[in-house]
Amino acid sequence: MFVENIFKFAVKITEKANRIILKNLNKIREISYKKGDFNLVTNVDKEVETLLIKEIALKFPNHSIIAEESGKHIKDPDYEWFIDPIDGTTNFAHSYPCFCISIGFARKKKMEFGLIKNPGTGDLYSAQKNKGAKLNGKTIKVSKIRSLKDSLLVTGFPYDRRTSKTNNFNHFRNLTLCSHGVRRDGAAALDLCYVASGAVDGFWELKLSPWDVAAGMLIVEEAGGKITNFKGNKFDIYCKEIVASNGFIHKELIKKLNL
Repeated sequence: MFVENIFKFAVKITEKANRIILKNLNKIREISYKKGDFNLVTNVDKEVETLLIKEIALKFPNHSIIAEESGKHIKDPDYEWFIDPIDGTTNFAHSYPCFCISIGFARKKKMEFGLIKNPGTGDLYSAQKNKGAKLNGKTIKVSKIRSLKDSLLVTGFPYDRRTSKTNNFNHFRNLTLCSHGVRRDGAAALDLCYVASGAVDGFWELKLSPWDVAAGMLIVEEAGGKITNFKGNKFDIYCKEIVASNGFIHKELIKKLNL
């Protein structure tokens, strides 16, 4: 019941954050850069994160928070929140409607629930440990596509793609040629939700951070999907390689990523 109450609280603050984002669509006052030419942050990212941290700290003052813009607020390590106020900030800054709020909660290093809200569509993806995954309250499951050649995939590219050789372009080319196609949405948290709901069959990416994947990882797993690193080994939220799929195409996908 304790975690259930925290989950309900998280839904409420997610909706508060959603209202801030909707209010500020096409009204961004400030855009700055964190590292490189592609890693944007807006005043809205900061406003949303400030709200979420304030609400959590008031309700659960001993909980730790790991957030994209302000970093680690470490207190009790047995209770951790992972917050991305706007995943897909570049999309948001350009009014391209593919961005989301991502909130994950872990107890004793085990993910207990994840929430991902898409302000553009109003969709709320959620999962609670051992209770399945949902989209707007209705149960979702991964797809049943059984071969890579019949699959639709999704990926993303790291912010240092101009300067790093580990830029994902080789994988993008290889997998485009052996599948129905590869989409690039620019919001990893939503990409994981699309795997969970069966809209796509697989996802991979490099150099993501815990706040990008914490919520989405649980949503995929609770929807019946599979998540590993590029070698097919157990994934954790601090891993810099992620492969998520419906499970059926996972071995094929892993094989192509290791060519």
